[in-house]
Amino acid sequence: ATSLLCCPLLQSQQITMAGVANAVHGGGVAEEDEKAKSQVEPETALKEVTGEAVTEDEKGKGKEETEVEIEAKSGVSFPVRLDDGKQLTTVGLRKKGVLGIGLKIYAFGIYADSGKLKESMRAKFGTASEKPTKALYDAVIDSDVDVVVRLVIVFGGLTMSMVRKNFSEGLGASIKKLTGGQKNDELVNKVMGAASDSIKLSSGSVIEISSFPGYTLQTKVKGEVVSKLESELLCRAYFHLYLGDEPFDKEAKEIFGRTLLSIF
Repeated sequence: ATSLLCCPLLQSQQITMAGVANAVHGGGVAEEDEKAKSQVEPETALKEVTGEAVTEDEKGKGKEETEVEIEAKSGVSFPVRLDDGKQLTTVGLRKKGVLGIGLKIYAFGIYADSGKLKESMRAKFGTASEKPTKALYDAVIDSDVDVVVRLVIVFGGLTMSMVRKNFSEGLGASIKKLTGGQKNDELVNKVMGAASDSIKLSSGSVIEISSFPGYTLQTKVKGEVVSKLESELLCRAYFHLYLGDEPFDKEAKEIFGRTLLSIF
């Protein structure tokens, strides 16, 4: 399967967890036996062939490493691949204007099943356009393909009630855009309605919202499933927040589009 990470903008910022830990703690790589030393990662070997600098921690990397992508405006890191194989397609930042100040609320990473997404887009368009188009984004919004949006809280003063209110407002507005002005508050309130106010959302807390085949939207807060709803409108409205005409982060949307074109 073609990697979704062949977009240069994504490649330029990839680092490894091992490299981060080494930089933070100032440590080197422990001496290993000769067999372990011979197991050099392909990326490291390529650097050695091309003459690029190879750090000590890169030379000793094994299968345990986790490659990550950094969201530049927040410094939040996202693994480039989830355990189930979904690949990172873009990262971005959700801001909220308060008294003229743009507060950083959460960083996000959008993951997708590259194989199924490729099949879906090829079936609809055949070949890739030169640039991402509205039709391309709309096709993703309307598709019934596995997609995960991982949210990592940046603003430390959030409460669950604040998240619920903000989420309901954004999702409600998105539904109105897709339905010509019709509201569906009952559906919107079910998404976060079961999330207890006792859940503490400190900086670094993770919320994951996933779509599954059958237009099922699942919401997890700090690893706990708080809702799982079957609704095509709900799935479309949620991804419209990131890929629609007024996305949370325009640059993240553009990178997603270019990454998507690269899989054709």
